[in-house]
Amino acid sequence: MDRLSSMAVFVRAADLGSFAAAANELGISATMVGKHIRFLEERLRVPLINRTTRRQTLTDFGRTYYERCRAILAEADAADALATDQLHALHGRLRVTAPVHFGRHCVLPVLLDLAQRYPELEMDVSFSDRIQDLADDGIDLAIRTGALTPSPGLVARRVARQTMIVCTAPSYLARHGHPVRVDELTTHAALVYRRAGPVPPWLFPRDGEAPLEIRPPNRMRLDDLDAIADAACAGAGIAWLPRWLVQARLRAGALVDVFAGQPGFLYDVHAVWPQTPHVPRRVRVAVEALAAALPAMME
Repeated sequence: MDRLSSMAVFVRAADLGSFAAAANELGISATMVGKHIRFLEERLRVPLINRTTRRQTLTDFGRTYYERCRAILAEADAADALATDQLHALHGRLRVTAPVHFGRHCVLPVLLDLAQRYPELEMDVSFSDRIQDLADDGIDLAIRTGALTPSPGLVARRVARQTMIVCTAPSYLARHGHPVRVDELTTHAALVYRRAGPVPPWLFPRDGEAPLEIRPPNRMRLDDLDAIADAACAGAGIAWLPRWLVQARLRAGALVDVFAGQPGFLYDVHAVWPQTPHVPRRVRVAVEALAAALPAMME
Protein backbone atom coordinates (compact mmCIF):
# COMPACT_ATOMS: atom_id res chain seq x y z
CA MET A 1 0.00 0.00 0.00
CA ASP A 2 1.02 3.61 -0.47
CA ARG A 3 2.09 5.06 2.86
CA LEU A 4 0.80 8.58 2.13
CA SER A 5 -2.63 7.22 1.14
CA SER A 6 -2.76 5.14 4.30
CA MET A 7 -1.87 8.21 6.38
CA ALA A 8 -4.75 10.11 4.74
CA VAL A 9 -7.17 7.29 5.57
CA PHE A 10 -5.89 7.11 9.15
CA VAL A 11 -6.33 10.87 9.65
CA ARG A 12 -9.90 10.83 8.35
CA ALA A 13 -10.78 7.82 10.51
CA ALA A 14 -9.36 9.65 13.55
CA ASP A 15 -11.17 12.88 12.64
CA LEU A 16 -14.54 11.18 12.12
CA GLY A 17 -14.22 8.69 14.95
CA SER A 18 -15.14 5.54 13.02
CA PHE A 19 -14.05 3.38 10.15
CA ALA A 20 -17.55 3.45 8.67
CA ALA A 21 -17.73 7.24 8.56
CA ALA A 22 -14.27 7.45 7.00
CA ALA A 23 -15.18 4.78 4.46
CA ASN A 24 -18.36 6.64 3.49
CA GLU A 25 -16.51 9.91 3.01
CA LEU A 26 -13.57 8.40 1.12
CA GLY A 27 -15.71 6.13 -1.07
CA ILE A 28 -14.09 2.89 0.05
CA SER A 29 -15.20 0.01 2.26
CA ALA A 30 -14.76 -0.04 6.04
CA THR A 31 -12.68 -3.18 5.53
CA MET A 32 -10.29 -1.23 3.31
CA VAL A 33 -10.05 1.51 5.94
CA GLY A 34 -8.99 -1.13 8.42
CA LYS A 35 -6.41 -2.53 5.99
CA HIS A 36 -4.83 0.92 5.57
CA ILE A 37 -4.52 1.39 9.30
CA ARG A 38 -3.20 -2.14 9.88
CA PHE A 39 -0.61 -1.45 7.18
CA LEU A 40 0.64 1.53 9.14
CA GLU A 41 0.58 -0.33 12.46
CA GLU A 42 2.53 -3.27 11.02
CA ARG A 43 5.04 -0.94 9.45
CA LEU A 44 5.48 1.05 12.67
CA ARG A 45 5.20 -2.02 14.94
CA VAL A 46 3.00 -0.11 17.35
CA PRO A 47 -0.81 0.18 17.64
CA LEU A 48 -2.42 3.44 16.55
CA ILE A 49 -6.04 2.81 17.53
CA ASN A 50 -7.67 1.10 20.51
CA ARG A 51 -10.54 -0.96 19.10
CA THR A 52 -13.56 -2.03 21.16
CA THR A 53 -17.03 -3.13 20.18
CA ARG A 54 -18.39 0.32 21.02
CA ARG A 55 -15.75 2.82 20.03
CA GLN A 56 -12.34 3.43 18.54
CA THR A 57 -9.86 5.76 20.20
CA LEU A 58 -6.31 6.74 19.41
CA THR A 59 -3.49 5.32 21.50
CA ASP A 60 -1.02 7.75 23.08
CA PHE A 61 1.37 7.10 20.21
CA GLY A 62 -1.54 7.28 17.77
CA ARG A 63 -2.32 10.85 18.88
CA THR A 64 1.27 11.91 18.32
CA TYR A 65 1.43 10.13 14.98
CA TYR A 66 -1.90 11.69 13.97
CA GLU A 67 -0.52 15.22 14.44
CA ARG A 68 2.57 14.42 12.38
CA CYS A 69 0.47 12.84 9.63
CA ARG A 70 -1.72 15.95 9.44
CA ALA A 71 1.35 18.12 9.01
CA ILE A 72 2.81 15.81 6.36
CA LEU A 73 -0.44 15.71 4.40
CA ALA A 74 -0.73 19.50 4.54
CA GLU A 75 2.79 19.81 3.16
CA ALA A 76 1.98 17.30 0.43
CA ASP A 77 -1.13 19.28 -0.55
CA ALA A 78 0.93 22.46 -0.64
CA ALA A 79 3.53 20.77 -2.82
CA ASP A 80 0.82 19.61 -5.23
CA ALA A 81 -0.56 23.12 -5.31
CA LEU A 82 2.77 24.33 -6.66
CA ALA A 83 2.02 22.58 -9.94
CA THR A 84 -1.34 24.33 -10.18
CA ASP A 85 0.29 27.66 -9.39
CA GLN A 86 2.79 27.21 -12.19
CA LEU A 87 -0.07 27.20 -14.68
CA HIS A 88 -1.07 30.72 -13.72
CA ALA A 89 0.73 34.04 -13.71
CA LEU A 90 1.62 35.45 -10.33
CA HIS A 91 -1.13 37.90 -9.47
CA GLY A 92 -3.08 39.35 -6.58
CA ARG A 93 -2.02 41.73 -3.84
CA LEU A 94 0.99 41.10 -1.62
CA ARG A 95 1.00 43.05 1.64
CA VAL A 96 4.49 43.31 3.16
CA THR A 97 5.87 45.00 6.25
CA ALA A 98 9.55 45.40 7.10
CA PRO A 99 11.76 47.41 9.49
CA VAL A 100 12.44 50.92 8.17
CA HIS A 101 16.13 50.73 7.30
CA PHE A 102 16.42 47.07 6.50
CA GLY A 103 13.26 47.32 4.47
CA ARG A 104 14.31 50.32 2.41
CA HIS A 105 17.90 49.20 1.78
CA CYS A 106 17.52 45.42 1.47
CA VAL A 107 13.91 44.26 1.12
CA LEU A 108 12.72 46.91 -1.33
CA PRO A 109 15.22 46.01 -4.11
CA VAL A 110 14.01 42.40 -4.00
CA LEU A 111 10.36 43.45 -4.15
CA LEU A 112 11.05 45.83 -7.03
CA ASP A 113 12.64 42.97 -8.94
CA LEU A 114 9.55 40.83 -8.29
CA ALA A 115 7.32 43.66 -9.50
CA GLN A 116 9.25 43.79 -12.78
CA ARG A 117 9.12 40.03 -13.25
CA TYR A 118 5.40 39.74 -12.44
CA PRO A 119 3.47 42.71 -13.87
CA GLU A 120 0.13 41.38 -12.56
CA LEU A 121 1.36 41.37 -8.97
CA GLU A 122 0.22 44.26 -6.75
CA MET A 123 2.12 45.24 -3.61
CA ASP A 124 1.33 47.23 -0.50
CA VAL A 125 4.63 47.76 1.34
CA SER A 126 4.92 49.32 4.80
CA PHE A 127 8.20 50.25 6.47
CA SER A 128 7.79 50.36 10.21
CA ASP A 129 9.80 49.32 13.25
CA ARG A 130 6.54 48.54 15.07
CA ILE A 131 5.74 44.84 15.36
CA GLN A 132 2.44 44.53 13.56
CA ASP A 133 -0.23 41.89 14.09
CA LEU A 134 -0.37 40.11 10.73
CA ALA A 135 -3.98 38.96 11.10
CA ASP A 136 -5.40 42.23 12.45
CA ASP A 137 -3.47 44.38 9.96
CA GLY A 138 -4.08 42.13 6.96
CA ILE A 139 -0.36 41.49 6.38
CA ASP A 140 0.69 38.63 4.10
CA LEU A 141 4.41 38.74 4.87
CA ALA A 142 6.52 40.40 7.56
CA ILE A 143 10.29 40.75 7.69
CA ARG A 144 11.61 40.80 11.24
CA THR A 145 15.14 41.16 12.55
CA GLY A 146 16.56 39.90 15.81
CA ALA A 147 15.17 37.27 18.16
CA LEU A 148 11.62 36.13 17.44
CA THR A 149 8.94 35.77 20.05
CA PRO A 150 7.03 32.50 19.49
CA SER A 151 3.63 33.36 18.03
CA PRO A 152 0.89 30.74 17.51
CA GLY A 153 -0.52 30.78 14.02
CA LEU A 154 2.61 32.16 12.37
CA VAL A 155 5.32 30.47 10.33
CA ALA A 156 8.87 31.84 10.29
CA ARG A 157 11.82 31.14 8.02
CA ARG A 158 15.27 32.60 8.48
CA VAL A 159 16.24 34.28 5.21
CA ALA A 160 19.50 36.01 6.19
CA ARG A 161 21.85 36.92 9.03
CA GLN A 162 23.24 40.42 9.34
CA THR A 163 26.62 40.86 11.00
CA MET A 164 26.78 43.59 13.63
CA ILE A 165 30.11 45.40 13.99
CA VAL A 166 31.55 48.17 16.14
CA CYS A 167 32.76 51.03 13.98
CA THR A 168 33.90 54.63 14.25
CA ALA A 169 35.84 57.29 12.37
CA PRO A 170 39.67 57.24 12.25
CA SER A 171 39.59 60.73 13.80
CA TYR A 172 37.80 59.38 16.88
CA LEU A 173 40.38 56.62 17.34
CA ALA A 174 43.18 59.16 16.96
CA ARG A 175 41.73 61.23 19.81
CA HIS A 176 40.53 58.50 22.15
CA GLY A 177 42.62 55.43 21.35
CA HIS A 178 41.73 52.14 19.70
CA PRO A 179 39.98 49.64 22.02
CA VAL A 180 41.42 46.13 21.77
CA ARG A 181 38.91 44.25 23.92
CA VAL A 182 35.15 44.47 23.94
CA ASP A 183 35.05 45.36 27.63
CA GLU A 184 37.07 48.51 26.87
CA LEU A 185 33.97 49.95 25.19
CA THR A 186 32.71 50.98 28.61
CA THR A 187 35.27 53.80 28.57
CA HIS A 188 34.19 55.16 25.17
CA ALA A 189 31.38 57.40 23.97
CA ALA A 190 28.69 55.36 22.26
CA LEU A 191 26.20 56.37 19.63
CA VAL A 192 23.19 54.20 20.35
CA TYR A 193 19.91 53.33 18.73
CA ARG A 194 16.74 53.84 20.70
CA ARG A 195 13.22 54.22 19.42
CA ALA A 196 11.22 53.43 22.56
CA GLY A 197 11.95 51.96 25.96
CA PRO A 198 15.44 51.22 27.33
CA VAL A 199 18.54 51.31 25.17
CA PRO A 200 19.18 47.78 23.89
CA PRO A 201 22.58 46.24 24.74
CA TRP A 202 25.33 45.62 22.20
CA LEU A 203 25.80 41.88 21.73
CA PHE A 204 29.00 39.95 21.12
CA PRO A 205 29.28 36.20 20.39
CA ARG A 206 30.84 33.78 22.88
CA ASP A 207 31.59 30.14 22.06
CA GLY A 208 29.01 27.86 23.62
CA GLU A 209 27.57 30.63 25.78
CA ALA A 210 24.93 33.31 25.62
CA PRO A 211 26.09 36.50 23.87
CA LEU A 212 28.01 39.01 25.94
CA GLU A 213 25.94 42.14 26.60
CA ILE A 214 27.70 45.49 26.71
CA ARG A 215 25.99 48.76 27.58
CA PRO A 216 28.57 51.44 26.84
CA PRO A 217 28.00 54.93 28.26
CA ASN A 218 26.10 57.20 25.90
CA ARG A 219 24.84 60.71 25.72
CA MET A 220 23.67 60.62 22.11
CA ARG A 221 20.72 58.39 21.29
CA LEU A 222 19.14 58.35 17.85
CA ASP A 223 16.22 56.48 16.28
CA ASP A 224 17.72 56.39 12.78
CA LEU A 225 20.54 54.00 11.83
CA ASP A 226 21.73 56.16 8.93
CA ALA A 227 21.99 59.11 11.30
CA ILE A 228 24.05 57.01 13.71
CA ALA A 229 26.39 56.05 10.86
CA ASP A 230 26.70 59.72 9.84
CA ALA A 231 27.46 60.72 13.44
CA ALA A 232 30.10 57.99 13.65
CA CYS A 233 31.70 59.28 10.43
CA ALA A 234 31.83 62.72 12.02
CA GLY A 235 33.87 61.31 14.91
CA ALA A 236 31.12 61.78 17.49
CA GLY A 237 31.56 58.31 18.99
CA ILE A 238 31.56 54.56 18.48
CA ALA A 239 28.56 52.79 16.92
CA TRP A 240 27.25 49.21 16.72
CA LEU A 241 25.73 48.81 13.29
CA PRO A 242 24.96 46.22 10.61
CA ARG A 243 27.94 45.72 8.31
CA TRP A 244 25.77 46.01 5.20
CA LEU A 245 24.68 49.49 6.24
CA VAL A 246 28.24 50.87 6.59
CA GLN A 247 30.04 48.77 3.98
CA ALA A 248 30.52 51.69 1.58
CA ARG A 249 31.77 53.92 4.40
CA LEU A 250 34.25 51.23 5.46
CA ARG A 251 35.57 50.88 1.92
CA ALA A 252 35.92 54.66 1.62
CA GLY A 253 37.85 54.86 4.90
CA ALA A 254 35.23 57.07 6.55
CA LEU A 255 34.69 54.36 9.16
CA VAL A 256 36.90 51.68 10.70
CA ASP A 257 35.82 48.24 11.90
CA VAL A 258 37.10 48.53 15.48
CA PHE A 259 37.37 44.78 16.07
CA ALA A 260 38.28 43.73 12.53
CA GLY A 261 39.18 40.05 12.38
CA GLN A 262 36.92 39.18 15.29
CA PRO A 263 33.50 37.61 14.59
CA GLY A 264 30.59 39.98 14.86
CA PHE A 265 27.23 39.16 16.36
CA LEU A 266 24.82 37.62 13.83
CA TYR A 267 21.36 39.16 13.90
CA ASP A 268 18.81 36.83 12.32
CA VAL A 269 16.42 38.06 9.66
CA HIS A 270 13.16 36.12 9.36
CA ALA A 271 10.30 36.10 6.92
CA VAL A 272 7.06 35.55 8.85
CA TRP A 273 3.62 34.76 7.45
CA PRO A 274 0.28 33.41 8.70
CA GLN A 275 0.01 29.63 8.99
CA THR A 276 -2.57 28.39 6.49
CA PRO A 277 -3.18 25.03 4.76
CA HIS A 278 -2.20 26.57 1.43
CA VAL A 279 0.23 29.49 1.43
CA PRO A 280 -0.48 31.77 -1.56
CA ARG A 281 2.07 31.43 -4.33
CA ARG A 282 2.86 35.16 -4.22
CA VAL A 283 3.99 34.74 -0.60
CA ARG A 284 6.07 31.65 -1.35
CA VAL A 285 7.73 33.33 -4.33
CA ALA A 286 8.53 36.44 -2.28
CA VAL A 287 10.06 34.37 0.55
CA GLU A 288 12.20 32.38 -1.89
CA ALA A 289 13.35 35.57 -3.59
CA LEU A 290 14.34 37.12 -0.26
CA ALA A 291 16.13 33.96 0.87
CA ALA A 292 18.09 33.93 -2.40
CA ALA A 293 19.02 37.62 -2.52
CA LEU A 294 19.47 38.83 1.06
CA PRO A 295 22.49 36.75 2.17
CA ALA A 296 24.65 38.28 -0.57
CA MET A 297 23.65 41.77 0.61
CA MET A 298 24.80 40.96 4.14
CA GLU A 299 28.42 40.26 3.10
